[in-house]
Amino acid sequence: MKIVATLGPASASGERIEELFRAGADVFRLNFSHGAHEDHAAAVELIRKTERRVKRPIAIIADMQGPKLRVGRFAGGHVVLQWGRAFRLDLLPQPGDGARVQLPHPELMAAAVAGSSLLLDDGRIRLEVVRRTDEALETRVTVGGRLSDHKGVNLPGLALPIPALTAKDRADLAFALDCGVEYIGLSFVQRPEDVAEARELVGGRALLLTKIEKPQALEHIDEVLRLSDAVMVARGDLGVELPPEDVPLVQKRLIRAAHRWGRPVIVATQMMESMTEAASPTRAEASDVATAVFDGADAVMLSAETATGRYPIETVKMMDRILSRTERDEDLRATRPAMRPTPEKSSADAISVAARQVAETIEASIVVAFTTTGATALRIARQRPECGILGLTPSEETARRLALVWGVHPLVCEPTFTMTETVARATSLASRAGLARRGEEIVVVAGVPFGRSGGTNSLRVAKVGAAARE
Repeated sequence: MKIVATLGPASASGERIEELFRAGADVFRLNFSHGAHEDHAAAVELIRKTERRVKRPIAIIADMQGPKLRVGRFAGGHVVLQWGRAFRLDLLPQPGDGARVQLPHPELMAAAVAGSSLLLDDGRIRLEVVRRTDEALETRVTVGGRLSDHKGVNLPGLALPIPALTAKDRADLAFALDCGVEYIGLSFVQRPEDVAEARELVGGRALLLTKIEKPQALEHIDEVLRLSDAVMVARGDLGVELPPEDVPLVQKRLIRAAHRWGRPVIVATQMMESMTEAASPTRAEASDVATAVFDGADAVMLSAETATGRYPIETVKMMDRILSRTERDEDLRATRPAMRPTPEKSSADAISVAARQVAETIEASIVVAFTTTGATALRIARQRPECGILGLTPSEETARRLALVWGVHPLVCEPTFTMTETVARATSLASRAGLARRGEEIVVVAGVPFGRSGGTNSLRVAKVGAAARE
């Protein structure tokens, strides 16, 4: 399984990025909710320098902020809201106090009705709408606490008439694409049209990673997944708007749905949050990471733990240890057949299923997938073979994109033009990468004629250091 590490003040140097990669990180996330464009451009350059030093493809996710709804500022930086007290949310720009604060989102006010619940600061504070006017929501505090500047606001159960991409997001997206990132993270998706709009703007220059953090997206999940290239179970806002007892079940269902559609899936938020300040995780966090493995995720993500935490390298190492130990477990192997979706009626899917079956039968060291677009490696990864997958491609862009995919060790190689040449290249690179030793067998999957995408139709078994056989 892969690890996504978020970069921030604790990890944005070239030395730190390389340390994170060597500790187990495969993908780096740039959070466009924070930092200026020049900061993100510098981070991209440092990642590419690391890539050249370690001689491995690295994927970059540019995560858009999205239409995050937030309160305004307070005169003293914060207030303490008391249970039962009245509190007004209005459009006035003046700093707030214990009686009111700005809520610069008229669309939210238009959607709220008397009796609606407002959740502030990730659900730590709850307000009930008593009365709505054109310019304010009069509320009553039902769960009080400390509320500081610019905390988030959620209105659970209601679809808001707002696009998933703000004007800021559009500028950030164009900038990220010019930087050459591999994935664009689309935040606060509510409907398939949000994904379709983003896909048109991206124009094939990157893959679209749709973050599922609004319950409304779950109502259209198959269409959302059809339009997406990858998906994230973003449990932060999702956990605010759904009852806590529903979140683990939604995680499992989303991962299963992603498998059906052949989309890589990331599980994110609070995976090892205690390690932001502590040198070791809680036992519950270790279990959470292991559960993502058993659920069949492609990757797990670290946010504040590596962006602002005190122990970013130790956190990645610990997460890698938990993942490695879990993936060796016999119980996991017993559950893998249930994760495999029904193959499509195509030669490409048939070859991918056969590759996994042959690899298991002969106890192959590795399945080698020659791929132009990454589709072949994705199909084999969907089968969750017991051995790893070496994804060989002439495209640097494809190799980087495959860094997110479960079990795939991507490498850039020169194109091949015959099956004999392909098998020779596969055995040589598998040996050189330390994925197969002399005398061990590997399974090689490719498409004939060569150089044409979408034509996976050939499978060979080869012994490292010997000729291939069918």
